Amino acid sequence: MRPESEADWERLKSFALGLGLPGVEATTSFKQPALKAHGKLWVWWSPSEDAPVFKVPFEEREVLVEAEPDMFFFTPHYRSHPMVLVRPDRLDLEWAKANLLKVWRAQAPKRVLKEYDAQRLLAPPKRRRR
Repeated sequence: MRPESEADWERLKSFALGLGLPGVEATTSFKQPALKAHGKLWVWWSPSEDAPVFKVPFEEREVLVEAEPDMFFFTPHYRSHPMVLVRPDRLDLEWAKANLLKVWRAQAPKRVLKEYDAQRLLAPPKRRRR
């Protein structure tokens, strides 16, 4: 991995781990850096494309790539998989957060979701800074 790519991955990894979601761990997949949620791949780095890979439904991928081809893309390798690559210099952290939360919830066991949602309901609301 190139030094710039390592820095991009470290930023994304820190961001994703900073969401504080239970069951998330840093690991590797095919000798490449990855994050797993509940033991399943969650987001990872594609060495051949030098970009992060996010899980998305096929329909969503088509919309993303058509709407923002400068940010989202896929290659023949990923064509038959529900995933999209994101150009690291164009990564929108709000989009990444929404995607990571959605995928995390889809992969979470029901018991974990129930506990997580209950804790969020009990937590005091965060105050906005003025």
